[in-house]
Amino acid sequence: MINMRVCFISRFYKPFVRGGAEIYVGTIAEKFSEKGHEVFVITPSPSNQSYTEKINNIMVYRISPINIYNAYESINKPLLLRMFYHSFDLFNLHAYLLIRSILQDENPDIVHINNYKGLSPLAFKAAKDLKIPVVFTAHDYSTICIRANLLNGKGEICENPRIPCKLYNRIQKHIIDDKPDIVTAPSGFVIKQLEKAGLFNDARKIVLPNPVETGTQPVEKSYDTLDILFVGSLSRHKGPDILIRAFKELENDNLKLHILGKGPDEDELRKLAEGDNRIIFHGFLSGDELMDMYQRANMTVLPSIWYDNSPMVIYESLMNSTPVIASRIGGIPELVRDGYNGFLFEPGSVVELSRILKKISEDPSILKGLERNAYESSQKYSIEDHVKRLEEIYRGLL
Repeated sequence: MINMRVCFISRFYKPFVRGGAEIYVGTIAEKFSEKGHEVFVITPSPSNQSYTEKINNIMVYRISPINIYNAYESINKPLLLRMFYHSFDLFNLHAYLLIRSILQDENPDIVHINNYKGLSPLAFKAAKDLKIPVVFTAHDYSTICIRANLLNGKGEICENPRIPCKLYNRIQKHIIDDKPDIVTAPSGFVIKQLEKAGLFNDARKIVLPNPVETGTQPVEKSYDTLDILFVGSLSRHKGPDILIRAFKELENDNLKLHILGKGPDEDELRKLAEGDNRIIFHGFLSGDELMDMYQRANMTVLPSIWYDNSPMVIYESLMNSTPVIASRIGGIPELVRDGYNGFLFEPGSVVELSRILKKISEDPSILKGLERNAYESSQKYSIEDHVKRLEEIYRGLL
């Protein structure tokens, strides 16, 4: 079979990892390279200089489009500066010219755009002006929300965007709407949100769940102490405060709550947990340390109060035979089946979550069947199958 030349466009790229989207791009790019395809990546530079480097046999173009700061400096910037940054990014002609020049030189068969903030939505135009087929993966809600998470300034689901947001969304829609040939997303929920916003009506849309390494074996669990796991940003929209409150309702000494992650609400959460030595904060963990925590855990809890897309935490938990207790919101119910590989509860409900945790703590035998089903359900998401599906999608455009 003829090998392809594929360009991945991503807001961040290893080793500068901020979240699941860039981990996904790094993994898929390397898998494609291992299969003999020629792969290169376009991503913002962490400095004010553009440069290229090779990482695991993949050419990485780190570009530095003119703006008031670069994509890596966006955290903790004042609101006014962020507004200027995003406005400039919308029409960043310099980013367009840099990307178009690389695409002309490299002449890929396919451009696969992932998170693109910091590279301008004009990245879509650069590919289409050169008549290169475009696949776009919606890892979040960037195309319909300037914050990318459909939350307002109070951290609540945004039902009625403010006028500047509506204007921004309308301009962005005009720039990118007719550009992708195929749009993928890890959940049907995100696809529905894009359709509701009137985006990508002419593109073929495909639900493509996130991939995991499925070479693991089922994990045998111990029930002497029930270890409950939270993995994620310590931010209000992820709901860690809901979990801490629900956990503190339980009086059993055989329970431990392990909180993994960092974030803006950490101090507040530590205060909330004060006086309960069963609650342990571990900070940010990754790699083998993180996998070890999943394997030891008896359950992972995702108490999200936002429209979570298709969290990697669920996939990683399931592959380690760990059932998931999660909010019934966003794309989560597409992965967690109530009573099969975990339990679902009403978002924000301390009472309902506490009731589920109490039921399990009083009868840990409930976990046995859930663990078996958790592992089985993870096998549907093999990275090999995912890459094969992507290859079919790309070839269908050539």
